[in-house]
Amino acid sequence: MALRVFNKLSIKLFLVISAVLIVIFTIYTYIIVVNLQENITSLYRQTAYNMSDIIKRSTRYSMFYNKREDIHEIIRTIGNEPGVKSVRVYNKIGTIVYSADESELNKKVDINAEACNVCHSSNESFSEAILKDSIRIFKLKDERLLGLINPIKNEKDCYTSDCHAHNESSKYLGVLDVVISMQSADAVINSAKKTIIFDSILLTIAISAIAGLFFYIVVNKPLKKLQKGIDELGQGNLDYRIEVNSRNELGIIASEFNEMARKLSIAYNEIKKWSETLNEKVEEKTEELKRVYSQIVQIEKLASLGKLSATVAHELNNPLEGILTYSRLLAKKIKNTMPDQEQIIEILDLIGDESARCGRIVKDLLLFSHREEDRFINCNIVELIDKAALLIKHHFEVNKITLVKQYDVDDLEIMCNPQKIEQALISLMINAIEAMNGKHGKITVKVSKVNGTCIIRVIDEGCGIAEKDIDNIFEPFYTTKTNSKATGLGLAVVYGIVQSHKGKIEVEKTSPEGTTFKITLPLNQN
Repeated sequence: MALRVFNKLSIKLFLVISAVLIVIFTIYTYIIVVNLQENITSLYRQTAYNMSDIIKRSTRYSMFYNKREDIHEIIRTIGNEPGVKSVRVYNKIGTIVYSADESELNKKVDINAEACNVCHSSNESFSEAILKDSIRIFKLKDERLLGLINPIKNEKDCYTSDCHAHNESSKYLGVLDVVISMQSADAVINSAKKTIIFDSILLTIAISAIAGLFFYIVVNKPLKKLQKGIDELGQGNLDYRIEVNSRNELGIIASEFNEMARKLSIAYNEIKKWSETLNEKVEEKTEELKRVYSQIVQIEKLASLGKLSATVAHELNNPLEGILTYSRLLAKKIKNTMPDQEQIIEILDLIGDESARCGRIVKDLLLFSHREEDRFINCNIVELIDKAALLIKHHFEVNKITLVKQYDVDDLEIMCNPQKIEQALISLMINAIEAMNGKHGKITVKVSKVNGTCIIRVIDEGCGIAEKDIDNIFEPFYTTKTNSKATGLGLAVVYGIVQSHKGKIEVEKTSPEGTTFKITLPLNQN
């Protein structure tokens, strides 16, 4: 549990900032305390200098006239002031000649003592010692003391006075030693040190607390929301969304999370829906495969039948042409020589008509079996439809049927064999005319462009196609017409032409009110 707490980003940031603050305030406290010590020490040093100068000036007059009692009184009075530990005057051989403590008079000081070794070494003379730094700080019974050595120079008034026996060659006559206590200074420093440390600790705690609160609100709470969102998403709740209240980096992350969850939800629903409808899709694909298989079987049948038709057609074509030719020739001769033989002529005409019908069957077989390589060129399908309609214009006029053209595009070019496309269009329109069974009405041809394909619809107003015949109408020799001239190869030929153009033909709809044939052709052929 403790490890999990310390692994949190907000806790780590809080600890780092607290550590940085502690280091900064520690350095700051150290610098402040050192500066305070130096300033107070400097202040006490200046106080010692001032006190020493006051003593020298106060005793100068008495020194000239050798008024020792006055000098003793001045030194004793100043030496008894609060904070003053001692005031002494040493001659140049180190003997105390004046002191606030009368018990020290005429004693020779030990220059190796703690109070003296700051300025003296064992081999130094008096004149060399007083040229050194005259300030010393030392401890006596756990009390810090500041001592000041102020040299007493041999002035002209001193070596010319009648009462003194000083040589002019002596540069210094002695020193004035003032020692003051630094107890008050240490108390101030310690008090200031405690105050500064307390204030630093207080500031560290306050800033750390504010930073911790800030991180909790700005970092920890949004991260908890993100964590909860991830947990909900992991448990499968794809509809869960994080509430976004800010535009910072965490707010952007939350927005991205919501967008990701939305897309996951959509994908999951699609997969679920697809899974639920899998059986239906399998059935649809199965039916589609069956249709494709049926088309393949039909194409194989047509291919085999095409080869057979070519052979049969070539074998039958020549004798049929001979029968037709000789029957017509014989009919003409009988008409010319035996005009009374009407029954014979009627029989010969019947032979001619049947031979002609056999010829048409052979012709359709030849067209059906024609498998030479198609040569595709770029053609305008609208122009091909208009040309095919023009070729069978008399069929429309004879049957009193109106041809209606509905072109969504005026110019739609496809790669095709124009003669075969015309043949297929003519066959479809003639088939539509025959489906009308003499009924006056209209046949509509529609052309449109859909998703890179050309769509052609031929719509008649005939009696429609029976449901049992729809699956067989494109098979060779299958016909629903009672007309003896029907060969059953028309739609099979159309089917083959459309297949050779990588297209598709189908009965889009049929009813007693009419039938719609739909041809789909690609716009480009490679």
